[in-house]
Amino acid sequence: MTISIRLDPGLKTALQRRLSERDLPLSAFVRQAISEKLEREGQEAGPYAIGEHLFGRYSSGETDRSERRKQILREQFREQRRR
Repeated sequence: MTISIRLDPGLKTALQRRLSERDLPLSAFVRQAISEKLEREGQEAGPYAIGEHLFGRYSSGETDRSERRKQILREQFREQRRR
């Protein structure tokens, strides 16, 4: 199958740069990109998969933080009153 596409100048430049960095023919790159896209869309994404990159991102390192939330808030309020 033959495919013809139009790219904006910025995308064309980025693509050419990537192809030259990897010494990869355009057709191989496009085949790989299409395969990856089809594979991703074939997998049903659940809520965890969608938000996985966010989980633990701002971790405090305190594993019981949600259980101690009231205590933590009281301490923060006391600290604010002292100021």
